[in-house]
Amino acid sequence: MKRTLFALAAVTLVGVSAARAGGDAMPPRMPVNATFQRLKSLVGEWKGAAPDGKPVLVSYSLVSDGSALMERLRPTGANGEVEEMISMYAPDGDGVIMTHYCSMHNQPRMRAAAAESGPVAFRYVDATNLGTPDAAHMDHVTLTIGDDGRLSQAWTFKAAGKEQSETFTYTRAK
Repeated sequence: MKRTLFALAAVTLVGVSAARAGGDAMPPRMPVNATFQRLKSLVGEWKGAAPDGKPVLVSYSLVSDGSALMERLRPTGANGEVEEMISMYAPDGDGVIMTHYCSMHNQPRMRAAAAESGPVAFRYVDATNLGTPDAAHMDHVTLTIGDDGRLSQAWTFKAAGKEQSETFTYTRAK
């Protein structure tokens, strides 16, 4: 078993090395995306509160060789349980696309245009596992990244054409 794993790792390493050396050239990297670079500054752990005062934890980590940012949002629910949700952020041209894996069991995708400064506003594009266009879903979110170790997320939920917004505020923990 160990010998097989070692052989597999060696073959993979040789293949990647050869590709990067020019054998089967890796595709060129996209130009630096300033909006995504700003979001990468969020890597770490954040503590905060929901508007009702309940604790919320959020963490950010880079995945896929730094080409995507994973957000783990852990708000405390009505019964004290943690309702974890995941959002994935990735460059999309000069903007950023986000897929939110919601505890409502749907996956809205939102896109933010380029924002080299100020809030990063994500707007609804489409969703998977959404029964009808009027079904309840997260519709947009605006991230405001402060220079003072603060972060806010203004989430807007939409159902039957009506919107409801909540803002979560955080301070950097790590």
